[in-house]
Amino acid sequence: MENKVKIARIQAGLTQQQLAEKIGVTRQTISLIEKGKYNPTLRLCLDISYAVNQTLDELFWIEQGSGN
Repeated sequence: MENKVKIARIQAGLTQQQLAEKIGVTRQTISLIEKGKYNPTLRLCLDISYAVNQTLDELFWIEQGSGN
C-alpha cells in the first residue's frame, strides 16, 4: 500500500525506532509500512497519524486510478 508515512515521520523529527515506541510496534513494522509491504490496521493507521500529527488522508490517501 502506498503511503507517506516516511515523509511525515521525518517531518515530525522521529526515527523509525522512536515512532515505533510511541505507537507500540517494532521498528521493523514501521519499516515495512513505509515500504508498502505491510498493510496496517485502521487502529495502527490512526496511531501513526496521531504520532506524526497528520490526518489519515494526508498519510494514506491514494488517488483513484493510481494502479492499486
